[in-house]
Amino acid sequence: MPFTLDPDIAAMLAVGGGTEIPATPRGDALTLREVANTSVAMMASLERKTPSVSSEDFNLTLPDGATILLRWYTKAGSAPGSAVVYAHGGGMICASVGLYDRFVATYVEDTGVPFLAVDYRMAPEHPGTTLVDDTFAGVQWLIEHAEEFGVNPERIAIMGDSAGGGIAAGVAIAARDAGVPLAKQILIYPMLDDRNMQPDPHIAPFAAWTYDNNYTGWRALLGDTLGTESVSPLSAPARLQNFTGLASAFIEIGELDIFRDESIAYASRFYAAGISCELHVRPGGPHGYDRILREAPIGVGAWTDRYRIITGL
Repeated sequence: MPFTLDPDIAAMLAVGGGTEIPATPRGDALTLREVANTSVAMMASLERKTPSVSSEDFNLTLPDGATILLRWYTKAGSAPGSAVVYAHGGGMICASVGLYDRFVATYVEDTGVPFLAVDYRMAPEHPGTTLVDDTFAGVQWLIEHAEEFGVNPERIAIMGDSAGGGIAAGVAIAARDAGVPLAKQILIYPMLDDRNMQPDPHIAPFAAWTYDNNYTGWRALLGDTLGTESVSPLSAPARLQNFTGLASAFIEIGELDIFRDESIAYASRFYAAGISCELHVRPGGPHGYDRILREAPIGVGAWTDRYRIITGL
């Protein structure tokens, strides 16, 4: 049997729903940012309101003097003692905490677990490890303020989707190297490997985030080092050789996502190192399947598994 889209998603796409980003010139990060932000904003407008969730903004000054936004989300009457630091998606070049506001708030409303969203700086203006460095700084800030927020610093997880999933994986590496314990790394269709440039003919027809988009995002982040041996595993976690000591992982990926094979390969490296990793490959799922039709079985399964992990921190 050839690959086919999940039937509920296929029906939705047939009437004009979905997350596909209009084509832009290969390598033009700023044009892709503009177009992708429009698509992200459209998806954000479809997210439900969360009246039980409130948020508070903080400014974090970084070692180089720059300031980034941190947004702390809590649910009224809920104090589980755990927390999640979240890195938004966006191909390393687009989206923001603001565009992910309702999306993150939904996690908080449905689990009761507070989230800290980090508005990390993006490529091409801020290439290399900056995105991971900024997000890890958010983790360290939350640990420093854990007592006042009612959080156990040993029950903090790092999470992200798409590029944010890759950033989250990089943060887990940085935390391991710095001796900072994390409760879990939750990687949702993560962008892990800058070498993923050769189109898979079985996946390409279904790709919402295309191979050209992937080149554009990675090129903006890595410049002339793209694909070379000098790429840091903080930027492209698939480059990591030593998995010893990493936080256990939850990895979720769609069968028709161009990040599928790198996600499966990444999970296998945890197993080889003797570290627990829960891996889900969603049949018929393209990139962003969970937001195309949340109430379909593929979406229900994804959200149920994520909520189980988050509430179990």
